[in-house]
Amino acid sequence: MLMRAALDAARIGFPVFPLRPGDKRPAFPNHPADDCDLTDPRCRAAEQHVGWEPRATTDPHRIGRAWSAGPYNVGIACGPARLVVVDLDVPKPDQTRPAEWRIDGVRDGSDVFAVLCERAGQPWPVTYTVRTGRGGWHVYFHHPAGPALRNTTGALGWLVDTRAAGGYVVGAGSVVAGRPYTVEADAEVAPLPAWLAQSLTPQPERAAGPVAVILPPDRRGGYLGAALDRSARAVRESGAERHNAALFGAACSLGELVAGGELTDDQVLAVLLPAALDVGQPRGEALRTIRSGLRHGARRPRSVAA
Repeated sequence: MLMRAALDAARIGFPVFPLRPGDKRPAFPNHPADDCDLTDPRCRAAEQHVGWEPRATTDPHRIGRAWSAGPYNVGIACGPARLVVVDLDVPKPDQTRPAEWRIDGVRDGSDVFAVLCERAGQPWPVTYTVRTGRGGWHVYFHHPAGPALRNTTGALGWLVDTRAAGGYVVGAGSVVAGRPYTVEADAEVAPLPAWLAQSLTPQPERAAGPVAVILPPDRRGGYLGAALDRSARAVRESGAERHNAALFGAACSLGELVAGGELTDDQVLAVLLPAALDVGQPRGEALRTIRSGLRHGARRPRSVAA
């Protein structure tokens, strides 16, 4: 049943990967990027951490092999398919409406989304929709052009989140805590409405001002300056769906030099954070990624040869 659900999703064009049985968490890899010791076969073969997103596939043979090994739930990777999924949740028992959403008839995320559609002068979109285990909705859209959108939490309104590049959703056919995810509207995936795209497109943040990184005017300083420039360039030239991975890789590499006493955390932040903001990474997310990469790189201290 779950293998069939994975194959059905792949036929639509959704890249899938296994989630833990009865759960929402990825089954593979079973470790975060900053705790990868390359013992996982995929990570070892790639000689770097391979997360759930690059493991997602529409290949029926790979899907068959994966789901033959266990009753895995179905994860759908949004970024590779340029999907934006609007997640309309229902309130938990301890949640109350914020003041701005104390509107007659608004009880949950689907009501909030209906109000947003009305304010935009648009009808509720006709598109592929899944009913979640808790009674909410996953409303699917394609966003094939323009900047890659990121995940949001409450940016559109109360109990309205989105999953896009770097995010995933639980696919139809999965069962979490005994509650199934079911197809509510088996329609074609509609293009992301312009009003939604505009609301979700991040405005590039800029650093408050240029920060000078002072390096010694010798061979060592030249090497370190080139390493910093190369790392920043890798982030700025990364593809739309690879910004976060490029930022993490750059921070890992420079983190080795920090651990070796050649650079400081502040110098790395001064170079990588503006590069991340230039490509539209949210500041908080970029800072978390850089710090995670620095921790990972610290495991392999590296110094500049005299």
